[in-house]
Amino acid sequence: MSPADWASKDFYDVLGVSKSASADDIKKAYRKLARENHPDSRPGDAGAEERFKSISEAYAVLSDPEKRKQYDEERALFSAGRFRAPRPGQQTYDFSDLFGGAGNSPLSDLFGGMFGGGGRPRSSQPRRGQDIETETSLSFDQALNGLTVQLQLSSEAPCRGCSGTGARAGTLPRVCPNCEGSGMQTSSQGGVFSMTEPCRECLGRGLIVDDPCPVCNGSGRGLSTRTIQARIPAGVRDGQRIRLRGKGAPGEHGGPGGDLYVTVHVRAHQIFGRSGDHLTLTVPVRFDEAALGADIAVPTLGGARVTLKVPAGTPNRRTFRVKGKGAPRRDGTRGDLLVTVEVETPKTLDPASRAAVEALRAAADGRDPRQDLLSRAGAVGG
Repeated sequence: MSPADWASKDFYDVLGVSKSASADDIKKAYRKLARENHPDSRPGDAGAEERFKSISEAYAVLSDPEKRKQYDEERALFSAGRFRAPRPGQQTYDFSDLFGGAGNSPLSDLFGGMFGGGGRPRSSQPRRGQDIETETSLSFDQALNGLTVQLQLSSEAPCRGCSGTGARAGTLPRVCPNCEGSGMQTSSQGGVFSMTEPCRECLGRGLIVDDPCPVCNGSGRGLSTRTIQARIPAGVRDGQRIRLRGKGAPGEHGGPGGDLYVTVHVRAHQIFGRSGDHLTLTVPVRFDEAALGADIAVPTLGGARVTLKVPAGTPNRRTFRVKGKGAPRRDGTRGDLLVTVEVETPKTLDPASRAAVEALRAAADGRDPRQDLLSRAGAVGG
């Protein structure tokens, strides 16, 4: 490629940014496009490979202030019809250092986070397995006490037919003669640049499969279904997302497994509710129990009963606390049981009960409990 060809390229347009874009904007645009078009993400897509090459070339120039300045100058001259060839002794740039080597290049930093390794994609490098998400449903009691559940997982894994090599059983892939297994190749850019890019022969894998595996068509990947035992901790809440390290998809070439994220759904209990680490319960009481006081039996989760002392004059909807009968905490202690009493009003009265209530009314001697409320409302209205 001639210098004029290079200067005619619009690297800003390739990355989808303006000429005044900041370094952060350029980096964000590059990361997004590189993820979408990297050969590891889109194996066999020749169009993505070409786009990745152009994106990498554009970022290599625009991410370096000195190179960007020189590029802008050459572009301005080219647009004005006065393109100049490199001056004797003028520095030219080799893109090969952007993809590996010392490890301090801008692309190697980016690829390290996006593809699990350095800037140079080698098929033999250890690679962490993918994270997997699944769901499970528990009863109220199971969520509080914790349990081990069986989860059936489906994830991408090395093909069983070829053990991940991509080659038919009994054969092996060979090292790519074009890149000698590195997965990258360097091409001259007309004396101005030399561009390091994914190898066109092996698409960055470093290996060539002559006789593809019929199960995975040479990709080396397949769908794996397995059943695992997962421990759900005591006290888990509805909607909580639990992370189980290393329980996700298996890694490649000795790499660690990914993580498994389990979203827990907890079915409602017939009588108990939950508020953080505490359980809640509403208990009906008779009027005489609330007025005169009483000792009442209250259930706890699991069936055991405790005795709750209701003092005389207890108002409706008052809440009492029973220590240590709530949900388990991480430190081994338990929350409390919050018992709210609800004064029960009978819908029908037998003769004896009616006579007792009428006697209570007579004993009240016409006292109106709303009198103070009405007086204050009148004072406000006046």
